[in-house]
Amino acid sequence: MAPGQIIKVLVGVVVGLVVAIWLLAKLATGGYNVDAEVMTKEAVAARLKPVGEAKVSDAPPGMRTGEQVFKAICISCHGQGLAGSPKFGDAAAWGARIAKGWDVLTQHALQGFNAMPAKGGAADLTDDEVKRAVAYMGNAGGGKFTEPPVGGAAAGAAADPAVVGKKIYESVCVACHGSGAAGAPKFGDKAAWAERTKVGLDEVVKIATKGLNAMPPKGGFGGSDAEFRAAVEYMVNNAK
Repeated sequence: MAPGQIIKVLVGVVVGLVVAIWLLAKLATGGYNVDAEVMTKEAVAARLKPVGEAKVSDAPPGMRTGEQVFKAICISCHGQGLAGSPKFGDAAAWGARIAKGWDVLTQHALQGFNAMPAKGGAADLTDDEVKRAVAYMGNAGGGKFTEPPVGGAAAGAAADPAVVGKKIYESVCVACHGSGAAGAPKFGDKAAWAERTKVGLDEVVKIATKGLNAMPPKGGFGGSDAEFRAAVEYMVNNAK
């Protein structure tokens, strides 16, 4: 091999070694300049989350109103009339559908119809919650449907405290009254309830309906007045 060729080979070997060493050093130290905060499990999980997440509401399952369900789920299509769905408030679009009757409308909503999946894709909704959403949208389009009442009692009718009241207490009121949080009289605490019930059940219901101190109106319950009264009466009865 000629001297010139030997020199070229040696230079090539040296350059190759330098590049290899540089690459190894880069690989070994590549993570040193990465911001630790952006590489935590929490940060990575946050970046992997979907852009939008469906959340029906903060109301307990089964207690969500038609409006709450519409705003959280149905609005994604019915808000603009996408995928062939009747647009919210569009009487012309809803007219023919309303004419088919309540049973057909609710069946389609529960089982799915055309491009709409069963329950609008929200499998956690109860049948009554879906029906409330149908009534809410249908009425906005000219219908005259009645939403299934939250809690299962007919709107305006007397509700059984031992059944309906207990159910509402266990799903809503227990958050504060279960432990006496935020100054609420604890469930079953006769002493805590005695002073409050001196004014009579009607007045207690009236005060609770409007809200008092840290408690919002109806304690945040979205059902009928009759159902809320049943919850109050249930708590009062258990403090006697």
